[in-house]
Amino acid sequence: MSYLFRDQSSVTLHEHLDSNSLIILPVGTTEEHGPHLPVDTDARIAEAYGQRLAEALAPQIPVLLMDTIRYGYSMKIMQQWPGTVVVRTRVLMDYVFDVCRSVLDMGFTKLAILDCHGHHRGLLSTVSRELCDACDKAVAILSPARLSQEAYDAARKSKQGGSIHGGEWETSLLLHISPEAVDMTKASDEDMMRYHSEFVAGDGFQGRQQVSWSTWYIQPSKSGIYGDPTVASAETGKLVMDAAVQNGARFLKEYWDRKQKTESAAQS
Repeated sequence: MSYLFRDQSSVTLHEHLDSNSLIILPVGTTEEHGPHLPVDTDARIAEAYGQRLAEALAPQIPVLLMDTIRYGYSMKIMQQWPGTVVVRTRVLMDYVFDVCRSVLDMGFTKLAILDCHGHHRGLLSTVSRELCDACDKAVAILSPARLSQEAYDAARKSKQGGSIHGGEWETSLLLHISPEAVDMTKASDEDMMRYHSEFVAGDGFQGRQQVSWSTWYIQPSKSGIYGDPTVASAETGKLVMDAAVQNGARFLKEYWDRKQKTESAAQS
């Protein structure tokens, strides 16, 4: 039986409602990723992550995977290279809110958003809180970057220079999930981050960033990336994906098992 939301009929969706199926909504974007990666890098990662999470969870809990949102918000500075499609922040937030509220109003109580683009972190966090207010249902947000951080830190070759945009982390993932879309002959380390700080992402992995200062204003990018993709590998990409899936599935099983206040009230 398909776990894809789009394959369901109204009859099978009733069955999923009875089973309290977990809804997964991957959110990526379309933007330039330098000369070596496709412009849908974030959307590809979101789609692959959603599929592998659903496959990992399906034997344990009922799950439905929605289609990936492939366009989102990026800063205008990234439009100096072709390929960046910008959806205004409030438009994107309203769109994600409406998609999520639609399934929550159907009666689903467990919904997880996959945040696969750095510029969306604050936007999706706000949307999740607005959904709580509107529906009295808590929405989960997962980031594969954060959930794979420990495994990536142990395996990465670019110990200095960041893995921010089009660097080792994203390039390794694409080499693992879509090697045909990567042109490593055009990968370069010329835009390795040269700013070093314990506070901002320039000296490390984006998942560890605790303060806010846009990388795009720290140093100019010549190619449209920040980081060193030349050391990326499919092996590192597999390690990253496996860790993100394993940790994400453990969390989502916990999230699905946990009875929310409104669920408990309805059952009493």
